[in-house]
Amino acid sequence: MQRRFVSDVSHEPTHPADDGADGVVRAPRRARGLRPRHRAGRRACCRPSLDRFENLLVDLLEISRFDAGAAVLAPEDVDLGEVVERVVAAAQPLADQRGVRVVVEHPAQDVRAEVDSRRVERILRNLVTNAIDHALADDPTEAVLVRLASDEEAVAITVRDHGVGLAPGEAAMVFNRFWRSDPARARVSGGTGLGLAIAQEDAHLHGGWLQAWGRSGQGAQFRLTLPRRAGVGLRHSPLPLIPEDAVSSDAALGAVVPAPEGER
Repeated sequence: MQRRFVSDVSHEPTHPADDGADGVVRAPRRARGLRPRHRAGRRACCRPSLDRFENLLVDLLEISRFDAGAAVLAPEDVDLGEVVERVVAAAQPLADQRGVRVVVEHPAQDVRAEVDSRRVERILRNLVTNAIDHALADDPTEAVLVRLASDEEAVAITVRDHGVGLAPGEAAMVFNRFWRSDPARARVSGGTGLGLAIAQEDAHLHGGWLQAWGRSGQGAQFRLTLPRRAGVGLRHSPLPLIPEDAVSSDAALGAVVPAPEGER
């Protein structure tokens, strides 16, 4: 039934959002006499809400695929450094708008793994944009830091910000569907509230981990760990979950999502 729901719903509302925008512009009788630039203004007012509706619909359908067991992995040998650079480049306009620097630290060797590049890119896009959104723009020295590392068994990517951070217990809740640390933020910025839930499902589909650390006023760090070869189980991560700049201070006592069983 869930698979049929996904199929039916994904087919039907492909175009009604745009049709609705046209209807809002054309329907009121008083709007018929508006000049083109005024009609364009009406359309521009509707566009953000319609975009948000479309994004919510896409995310709901994706969650339904996971719930129905219909999500399929398409692994291939991928240079994760290239994926990270692509994600950061796409997020640069948002970073410029917020006045936030994004720094990527590459290891000496390429970080390669058998992954579904579309899903990994979606995970990283969510993590990077969230970090930019929560970073402190008033302090240009505190950049969003993206790090990559690998060993013979696993690859890892961390995204670190120095923003508002996470209160105790929130690191485990950030992956809950529709959960927000600041409910008021949903009315101004942010996505559908499903981004991290989908990101965690994408990580689990790879047999990987997506974890979070944070402390109020000390920022947050998210860590994605994936096996280098598809189908191989994980036992550890090449990068620490708690940031190096937090280990030597009481920030290490911040909120940490529980580690998967068997992690070293």
